[in-house]
Amino acid sequence: MGWNSWNTFKDDFNQSTIEQIADLLVSTGLRDAGYTILTLDDGWQATERSADGRQQANLTKLPAGIKGVADYLHNRGLYLGIYSDAGIHDCGFSPGSWGYEELDAATYAEWTVDYLKYDNCGGFAANVEKIGQSYRMSGDITDVFSDTGKDCACKTAYCLNTGYAGCSILTIIRKMREISAFQKPGSWADMDMLEIGNGNMTLHEQQTHQSFWAALKSPLIIGADLRALSNESLDVLKNPEIIAISQDSLGEAVAYLENLSQEKEIQVWAGPLTDGRTVILAFNEGNSTTTITIPLDEVPGVDGDQAFEVRDIWAKSNIPDVHGNLTVESETHQTKVFILKA
Repeated sequence: MGWNSWNTFKDDFNQSTIEQIADLLVSTGLRDAGYTILTLDDGWQATERSADGRQQANLTKLPAGIKGVADYLHNRGLYLGIYSDAGIHDCGFSPGSWGYEELDAATYAEWTVDYLKYDNCGGFAANVEKIGQSYRMSGDITDVFSDTGKDCACKTAYCLNTGYAGCSILTIIRKMREISAFQKPGSWADMDMLEIGNGNMTLHEQQTHQSFWAALKSPLIIGADLRALSNESLDVLKNPEIIAISQDSLGEAVAYLENLSQEKEIQVWAGPLTDGRTVILAFNEGNSTTTITIPLDEVPGVDGDQAFEVRDIWAKSNIPDVHGNLTVESETHQTKVFILKA
């Protein structure tokens, strides 16, 4: 969980901006809610390596260098992430790590970088594997691969990116129907940064966005400009019960229940949580308020003969003694999130 510079700033950021964002992660309570990693995406680098072959920061943007940025974040209880690439050049044509994997890993460790977002513009699978091995030898750097370069039967190369044209939040949710079963601890499908606080989404649409990213176990990485974030968007991002679904230690993503859904109208998803609980998402994809009825005996892992206490997460209310069917009214583009406990 954290914040990433790309959706708001692309490569147009500087040290002052990053320090403002870091301070806001703390003062808004986002850090304490779990958003602890601040990642500099593409644009932090100089256009060439140093004479000894090392990556170097663009000192016009970041006069304190990456180590200085890391120190600023660490002093505020935050972690530093940076972007790199498996190719000769990254997507913005700054130096990639191809042929320099061990040196780059050592350099990032010296800078006390905590987290790496590793892209694959112009790279291939072996490059990605090599950098992973290098970081494991270099210390406590967590890596996340934006693109592994491998062909995969589970089709993770789908358009899971909120920043590309045509890759809407709804498109990403639909694509996840085919790959949610492959989610597991240590291997998560990155559905890309959260767009909550960007654009003109309604409250219900923002809640839907956060709900699916959490329940599908995608990393929760904020992409908005925190300097302009509304209280409404902040409340969506900080909802502790939604975050708890994301961080549930069982680590199983919800699955799409085709038998309970109606194409382009209603989507029902469900999955297990710790302590024998079940989370259900009922998404009204249509453009008018609708009633959704969920027969509990058709939800995997749920005994329909039992009585359940149901927690309505966004309404912050409990529904006691639910038998047989769970019936809810959902407004347009609203997702109702329920946790069932026997």
